[in-house]
This record gives sequence, C-alpha cells and structure tokens, in this order.
Amino acid sequence: MTELEEYYNKFNEEKRFDSRHGQVEYRVSMKYIHKYLDEAAAGCAEPDTARAQIRILDIGAGTGRYSVALAKEGYDVTAVELVRYNLGILKKKASSVKAMQGNALNLRKLASDSFDVTLLFGPMYHLFGFEDKKQALHEAKRVTKPGGVILVAYCMNEYSVITYGFKERHVLECMQQKRFTQDFQTISTPHELYDYMRLEQIDALNAAEGLERIQIISPDGPANYIRSYLNQLSEEEFEAFVRYQMAVCERADLIGAGAHTTDILRKVK
Repeated sequence: MTELEEYYNKFNEEKRFDSRHGQVEYRVSMKYIHKYLDEAAAGCAEPDTARAQIRILDIGAGTGRYSVALAKEGYDVTAVELVRYNLGILKKKASSVKAMQGNALNLRKLASDSFDVTLLFGPMYHLFGFEDKKQALHEAKRVTKPGGVILVAYCMNEYSVITYGFKERHVLECMQQKRFTQDFQTISTPHELYDYMRLEQIDALNAAEGLERIQIISPDGPANYIRSYLNQLSEEEFEAFVRYQMAVCERADLIGAGAHTTDILRKVK
C-alpha cells in the first residue's frame, strides 16, 4: 500500500465535504459543472433524454461526492479511483456509477474521445513534477471528446505558505529545510503527499497539452482560511457567504489566493 492509500484510508473525505468550507467548494464547483453539462445538453439530438446521453468521467473520484450526485441527476457517469477504500464507499452509495480502480496517469481501460465532461479534481493534488501532471492532463484530454470540457482542480501555493508556514508557524523550519524557493514557491516531495501550484505553472501545463482555457475559478476562496468564522455564522449568514463566493469566484484578482483553483478547459482537437 502506498503512503497516499494509507493516508486516504484514514482521511475522512465525507466529513470534509460536509464541513462548511467543504460545502462552499462543492457548491461553487457544481455550479460550473452544471454550466457545461447544460452546454453539452444543448447539443444533443434528443433533448428529452439529453442527460442520459451525456457521458461524464470523474478521475480521482474519492468517495463519489460529485459522481454519485451527478448519476442521481440522470447522467451517464464513470468514476476512476486509485484508493480501494474510497472506491468501496463509492460503490455502496450508487450502483448506477460505473466505478473502477485506476490511476490518472494511465486510463488504459477507457477509450479515446469518449466523454463530454471530464473531472480531474483529486489527482493533481498528489502528483509531483511537471511530467506526471502533464501525463494526467494528457490522459484526461485523450478520453474527452473533441469540443468537450475538462475541469481540473489544483491546490494553490499561497494557501500552503500562509497556512502551514505562517499560521501554523513552520516557516523557519521550512526555510531551513529548503522547502521554499527564494520567492516562497513550495518544494514538495511525495512524502508530503500534496503538491502546490501557481498560475504560471498551470498555464505551462495547458500550453504543453494544447488545451484551451474557457475560464478559471477559485471555488472556495477564503473559506479554508476562515473555517472557524464560517462555523460561527447562522444558516442565513452562511448562505450569504456562499452567494458571495459564487459572485467573486471568477475575479482575476482573487484567483490563486484560495486553497483550490479549478481550471476549465476545452479540448479543441
């Protein structure tokens, strides 16, 4: 068993999404998933059965937060998950999801040009180095139909530096261990499990794979930084915060400042 599998055998993915900061990320992400599913539906020859005709792939599906919800809405959903423990939970939730164990770097079980919308939400957090990330993006592109949409999530560098470095007071230790560059880019290894990105690195991956950006968003914004404050809000106040994040998630001056960024890409050929 890899370190990553051991980690996810203990990490409560369900609890994260049930938390308020997790709800913000999920609800904003679903808004944009539905936006591009609606676009795909508009191109279907038979509008009455459009959802059943649209094929979604969820790579690194975890316990199925997105894939199960989308399958319940009537979409044709395939989920690929590396961690067997997570896969077991997913399969118990919804038999309608075509769930399989697999690795984002090699989707050999899946045919090219097969899916209208592809989600790559988990793998980029845990892949290290340009080439592995590029390979995951290449495989997502390969299995997506020409003209289809790929949504890719990344963990962002500044969140890591501010939270782990300064809030949790590891900054001097990280500098001593040379885990930051001179301009505070995080240097991660597989032992740390997570890798962190800046926008210019994401741009370089897209250029290498010839993918066209439609838009880029910050699905959670400041939610992870202010978890304790979110938990103190009334339901009405929390709903106002969700509306706030939906209103500002596309703002260029905020992209990259949150814990996560979702890049929305088009396969042009």
